[in-house]
Amino acid sequence: MPLVEVTLVDGRTPDQIRSLIHEVTAAVVKALDVPRQSVRVAVRELPKTHWAAGDVTIAEREAANASGEGTS
Repeated sequence: MPLVEVTLVDGRTPDQIRSLIHEVTAAVVKALDVPRQSVRVAVRELPKTHWAAGDVTIAEREAANASGEGTS
């Protein structure tokens, strides 16, 4: 029973999440030659304040970009 976990930043529509689940399931079925019913997909969404790269959250990066400051 394959389990695929996907972590995303908040902001996708329910239709986008549903499409993601469908496409991931199809890819696992094809790659592993397993029955569709055996594939599990878990999607976790995080707020932009809880996802960072280089010690800068996405929320901070977006705020800096909007104000013209930019971050590196």
